[in-house]
Amino acid sequence: MGADTKKMANSLATAGDSFGDRVKSWPERIKTFYNDVRTEMKKVTSPSFKEVQATTVVVIITVFLFGFYFWVVDNTIGTGVNYVFKYFTHR
Repeated sequence: MGADTKKMANSLATAGDSFGDRVKSWPERIKTFYNDVRTEMKKVTSPSFKEVQATTVVVIITVFLFGFYFWVVDNTIGTGVNYVFKYFTHR
């Protein structure tokens, strides 16, 4: 368990079992949550322009490769189904 998870578990444990105790602990839990969000957002970095270009090229190439693959599979299955239909309709 990470320190943040333990902190939240402790705040839930100290909240008590009654509904009133849980409602009273909300402000502290919300404050803890927003502090955790702020801490994590400081760790976020934006990708450079070169990284964005590189991943965009990879995505475009992958889309075309998958498109070609599915076109081949679709045509193969379609041809096979047409063959089966023609075979059984001539009898």
